[in-house]
Amino acid sequence: MHIVLGRWTQDRLNNLMHEASDVTDSGERIKFLSRFFLGVDYKGTTLIGDEDSPEFFVINLDKVDCFTFIDYIEAMRISVSFPEFKENLQKVRYREGKIAFENRNHFFTDWIEFNSHLITDVTGQVSDQRAESITKTLNLKENGSLFINGIQPRERKFSYIPSDALDEKVLSNLKTGDYAGIYSKFQGLDVSHVGIVIKEGNNIYIRHACSDKKHRKVLDQDINKYMANKPGLVVLRPKP
Repeated sequence: MHIVLGRWTQDRLNNLMHEASDVTDSGERIKFLSRFFLGVDYKGTTLIGDEDSPEFFVINLDKVDCFTFIDYIEAMRISVSFPEFKENLQKVRYREGKIAFENRNHFFTDWIEFNSHLITDVTGQVSDQRAESITKTLNLKENGSLFINGIQPRERKFSYIPSDALDEKVLSNLKTGDYAGIYSKFQGLDVSHVGIVIKEGNNIYIRHACSDKKHRKVLDQDINKYMANKPGLVVLRPKP
């Protein structure tokens, strides 16, 4: 196990999750927890393990990428203490909680298949009947090579909401705490980025670990502006 708590201590995390457990709505609990990550530095590949080296169970709250960010928030959502968080993170990140590179949820839509006890795919529900279905062989590039070596390609059918369908009505169907995946046009990828929907009054934001050179930290961005040049959304909702 490899643990880097950054600005946190185990006592502070215990207190945070205990306080969050009093927030009964799942989405509002995610909003509450995730705001404490605003400003945390972005860093890719903080997890340890690949095709040629052993997988280690990593908790790195000092630096996150877009996927580890939602990993940590979802595990915290269902935990009331740091020991429970460690146990739940293992179950969120790995199929059946078994620590191995091949068992890691590398793709956002892996959550639909393997974390269905925690989240629901609501893409079609929020789309006002404008979602499009597509079948992709995940991890397989057009030239036949792999995005992630050591992971077998897997065919999966899923839905996404095209960006031109993200009108006021569809956006109003989003809820605070929804996990949003930015649909990828690339063959072999489901999404290119993930974040959390945050609603504040009439404003809707995506809270995410941003890799842009200008930012490189967890921040909130207006979802309309952010999605202006993106192809679409996949939306997963935390269960109560």
